[in-house]
Amino acid sequence: MTEETDNQTEILSHTATAADEGARLDKVLAGAWPDQSRSRIKSLIEDGHLVQNDQTVLKMSAKVKQGDRFVLTIPPAEPATPEAEDIKLDVLYEDDDLLVINKPAGMVVHPAAGNESGTLVNALLGHCGDSLSGIGGVKRPGIVHRLDKDTSGAMVVAKNDVAHRGLSTLFSEDKENIDRAYIALVWGVPRQSEGEIEGNIGRSPRNRKKMTVLKSGGKYALTRYKVLAKRDDSLASLVECRLATGRTHQIRVHMSHIGHSLVCDPVYGRNKVSQKFNFETQQLLNTFNKQALHARTLGFLHPTTGQYISTQAPIPDDLADLIRSLELYL
Repeated sequence: MTEETDNQTEILSHTATAADEGARLDKVLAGAWPDQSRSRIKSLIEDGHLVQNDQTVLKMSAKVKQGDRFVLTIPPAEPATPEAEDIKLDVLYEDDDLLVINKPAGMVVHPAAGNESGTLVNALLGHCGDSLSGIGGVKRPGIVHRLDKDTSGAMVVAKNDVAHRGLSTLFSEDKENIDRAYIALVWGVPRQSEGEIEGNIGRSPRNRKKMTVLKSGGKYALTRYKVLAKRDDSLASLVECRLATGRTHQIRVHMSHIGHSLVCDPVYGRNKVSQKFNFETQQLLNTFNKQALHARTLGFLHPTTGQYISTQAPIPDDLADLIRSLELYL
């Protein structure tokens, strides 16, 4: 049973059934209130918001008896620490539960030292306003996957706890119902026009700021690629990469691992521009100060409606100009 008070405090109640007899409190309450995550219930209990038979309960491990009555008081969601900012967003899809945005290159996702404002989170707080019902008790957007600062493209963001949990499960456990396709400019042309790149990814033992493919350790990673276009001189090609896993810098690391690093990648690529390119192309390459990577397609099962959502993020102008100059046409 759920009720809301005038100050937006939510009150949940549950009377234990015969099936609940002898079960742990956290399991019973998670089943009784599926819209609340177990971690959220735990934090509320630890803060003294759960009453069992008129007595405050502080332990999740307590055993339940048939007939026990539980009342959980959920206070209004607290304002997020980052400030809302009026930053225009390119919204590809939006409903009451989530939105998909086309993140521009150069935008950091989370506020951090050196980037306290102007981030995607600041922009989302300004855009969503009161439509954020609270994730983990805080009015904040639910980030379930990230794009590097200098990678543009489609990102999905949750507006509430239910959507956040559903999307988090989808991205971590149900890869078959997610379609993530990236457009990448790479140096050279892969031998096979399409294939798979497997290799565990982890921190480089030589440079802790970089990721690398490891012979042992790290996390399993799989990238499927397909060459979409290539230059006649084989100096560069346009590749579509689809993620079967989501590791830090996965596409950048995997393409570099097979000898075809991303064009202008400042970390995993090469810096020297071939004199074989015409003057215009050389100029564009010398001023394109980020990896040539764009998350073009994002498709997934909606966590609450079950409908399949498919979005396409237009290629940004500067990347489109570079693709055209390199004579690589989709």
